Parts: sequence; structure tokens; C-alpha cells
Amino acid sequence: MNHEAVIGLEIHVQLRTRSKIFCGCPTAYGAEPNRQVCPVCLGLPGALPVLNEEAVRLTVMAGLLLGCQIRRFSKFDRKNYFYPDMPKNYQISQYDLPLCVGGGLEIETPAGPKTVRLRRIHLEEDVAKNLHFEQASGVDFNRAGTPLMEIVTEPDLASADEALAFLQALKRILHYGGISDCNLEEGNVRCDVNVSVRPAGSAALGVKTEIKNLNTFRGVHRALTHEIRRQTELLAGGGRLVQETRRWNDELGVTEPMRTKEEAHDYRYFPEPDLMPVVLDEARIEQWRAALPELPAVRRARFVAEYGLPDYDAEVLTADREVADFFEAAARRCGRPKAVSNWIMTEVLRAMGERGVGIGALRLTPDALAELVKVVDRGAISALRGKEILAELIERGGRPAEVIERRGLAQVSDEAAIEAWAAEAIAAHPGPAEEYRRGKAAALQFLIGQVMKLSRGRANPKLAGEALRQRLGRAG
Repeated sequence: MNHEAVIGLEIHVQLRTRSKIFCGCPTAYGAEPNRQVCPVCLGLPGALPVLNEEAVRLTVMAGLLLGCQIRRFSKFDRKNYFYPDMPKNYQISQYDLPLCVGGGLEIETPAGPKTVRLRRIHLEEDVAKNLHFEQASGVDFNRAGTPLMEIVTEPDLASADEALAFLQALKRILHYGGISDCNLEEGNVRCDVNVSVRPAGSAALGVKTEIKNLNTFRGVHRALTHEIRRQTELLAGGGRLVQETRRWNDELGVTEPMRTKEEAHDYRYFPEPDLMPVVLDEARIEQWRAALPELPAVRRARFVAEYGLPDYDAEVLTADREVADFFEAAARRCGRPKAVSNWIMTEVLRAMGERGVGIGALRLTPDALAELVKVVDRGAISALRGKEILAELIERGGRPAEVIERRGLAQVSDEAAIEAWAAEAIAAHPGPAEEYRRGKAAALQFLIGQVMKLSRGRANPKLAGEALRQRLGRAG
């Protein structure tokens, strides 16, 4: 019997706020363990939470970007459980009245566009981080209380590839909106996966397995691929699935059982008595709606229409908001969008990849790149020299004119100088010169290379070719 997978995701996203959700402790990554804590996020008796308005704004902004209905009235609840990473023995979350409901996100699949529906987006506090050592374990509470947005999809995904496409599309939107840094290495995005299989064409859902705390998109894809195969093979062999929670063992490439799956009533949800409900008026929601950024798909289409870029260029440039902003700034300054795109997609993105940083960490500015494009286009320097200059601008900053002057790289267009180099090249290499006279066009490129060598790369290649053709008696 053929089986098909049914997948839903629960994505936990740390919001881009300076302080935690219910206290003033900072959320900066990388501090020494247990240094960014206070009585509130440590859950000490008598400490009371105060809601961070920015966390609410960012969650609503995410809902607006994803087409959700924004609730005018929502509230917080206590989700009760005992675990070392939750000092109060309960988590402040939202249950029956979340901030955002509905909405969806379109992804590309081999069969065409597909809309993945959202069930809800709610706001909660993050838990602490368990650290395991060779003979002991510890808990770092720096992360406890960080504003956490949970996005829950409907079970609309049908493969590991679709889940990966959804996560990548979601990351782009949240990053564009300034909702989250979406840095997987720092744990900004984590994912729980609910997956079942059923006979192909069946409307009934199969027995669900939840895979917890996947912190890389690659891990989500690998875990789903394995789990779908495991469930399918078990059913095909006459086995029986049980509803359970499993963990992903990335080293072994398998899922492993953790516990039987909890239901909502196991957490004994009840309204959080120390927080007032969140009441939003229409004017405030519309104010936030007016501040929404241009979405990646819209910007991609505009890059094609406004700048005349190929679809591929637009796709690459708009994948990262900072890169897209950099491109637009440089393109508007020099009026050569395709040339700017070429430099960014080759040299600049390579430099970012080699350093493992974003474009903002480079010393290069949009003004400097725009000036470099102009300098190369008018023939003041060769494209090869342009790459050398760009490398220095990326590393040290500055302006192209300053680098050209300091390194003596200005291209020579003086006709007398180029004539002299052309004559010297022909005299030194009579064989290729004769080959060109007999019609071998490739020989001219060799001679141009010799002129460039004699001029130490400074001769204008176009003028060098013209001088050689004139001396060799051929016009073209």
C-alpha cells in the first residue's frame, strides 16, 4: 500500500528585542552563564512580570506579514510542567486566545505554488538552556524569559522538501520584517515537527509523532526523511504506531523515543493571574500595518521590472534584506544596476561567505561600489584591477580613487605610450604577429596580453588592440 506523509510544524522564533519579555534583563547572545538574570526570569517568589510592549508589536507585525487575523483581545496563560529549564515550574504562554490566528505562506513546489495555512501565532517566554558535560549537567538561565513567538502551521506539508521550503521562506519574511535575527547558530529559530503517514488518498490522519527541538533546517529535513521512512516501513510490515514524542539523534541519523505524547490537558492551562489581558485598538494595529516592509517576493518582482535584472539575479539579491538594500543604494548612485548586481553576486557574496558574515560587516560601502563600477565602465582601470581594488575596499574600506592613486593602478590611455608597447610586443613576438596577418584572430589576444605585461597591467586593453591591428595592417 502506498502511503503519504502529513506534516505540521511548530516554529519557535526568538524576537529581536533588547530586553526580555517580562523583565529588563538583556537578551544579548554570548554572555557568561547566568549573568543576564534577575528575580523575575529566575522565578523567585514574589517577583512579578511586566509585559514588554515591543514583543507584542513584533508578534503582531509577523502576523500582519503572514496574513493573520489580529485579535483585539488576547491573554496569557500558565502552562504547568516541571523541568530544570523552567524555574517557576510553569511557562507563561498563550493558549486559547493568542495574538494572531489564521494566515498562510505560499511556497514553491515541483507541482507549482502551494499555500501552507497557519493555525496561530502566540507569544510566550523562552526557557533556560540545559548544558551537559562529561560527568555533570548545568542550567544557564540567560535565555530564560527571552520573548519567543510560536508559529503553528496546519498539517498542510507533505514532504521533507516542502517543510524545508516553508522554513526558508518564513525565515526570509521574518528577517525582512526585523522580527528576528533568525540566526540558527545562536538558537534564534527552533522547530518541533508533527508527522504521520496514511494511505495515499485517505482523508483520515494517521498516528502522529512529534520530533522535538530541531535547531537547524538541515536537521528538520533529515529527521523528517528518516521518520517518514520509519513509519511507512513499520506499517508496511504489519506494525502499529503509537503517539509519542521522539528526539532526533543527528550523529546516528535516527529518531529515538522520549515519552508518550502529552495532551493540552496534561499542562493544566489556566489564565496567568499576574498579567492583564492584551487589548489592541484598531488605530495601533493600523499604525503597525503602515510600517510593514516590502516582502521578498514583491521586491524580487520589482527588481526585475525597475532595474531590468534577470529573475536569477533578483532571486539572489533579495534573499537577504541587507544585501538587497546595499544593491539598491549602489545601483541608484551609479545608474548601472546589472553591473552592480554582477559585482555583488560574484565578489561581494564570496567575501561574505569566506568570512561567514553579513554584508554590513564588510568595510565596503554602496558609494564605493558605485564609484568602482563607474571607474571600470569608463576604462580608467581594467576589470581585473577592479577586482583587486574591490578586495581592498572590502577589507579596509575607503574610496576606489584613493586606492588607485596609492597603488598606481590608473589605466594608461595615452596613445603614444600604447603605440610604443605595441611596437615592442610585435618586435619581440614576430611569429604571433605573422599568424594574425594570415587571419588567426586568437594571435591578437596573445599580443594584447604582451602589451598588458609590458605596461604592468595598466594599458587600456581596447586601445592596445586598436594599436596592434593598425600596426599589423588589419582593421578588425
